[in-house]
Amino acid sequence: MAKKNFGGMMPGNMNNILKQAQKMQENMQKMQEELESKELETSVGGGAVTVKVNGKKEVLDITIKPEVVDLDDIEMLQDLVLSAVNQALKSVDDMQANQMSKVTGGMNIPGLF
Repeated sequence: MAKKNFGGMMPGNMNNILKQAQKMQENMQKMQEELESKELETSVGGGAVTVKVNGKKEVLDITIKPEVVDLDDIEMLQDLVLSAVNQALKSVDDMQANQMSKVTGGMNIPGLF
């Protein structure tokens, strides 16, 4: 019986590729679980507002220094809180991308995060 040609790849090589892909998937799953348990903290306004988030992008804590609470300028405080939350969430994205690039060898795989 004639051997089938798999686009120049031998069947043994295909098995190795599948094993490597499975190992990468397991590593990515483990990494994702580790990332979700991490906590990041970001401050803005010279430490006036601090936000703590986890790797699941859940806000865990917001700390506001009393001296930045000005009833005549609530908009500034709202802007600081918004900025701190957005910066914290971006930090999670950056952390995830950095860690995943270690697992994927720098390959950009759409849909991972």
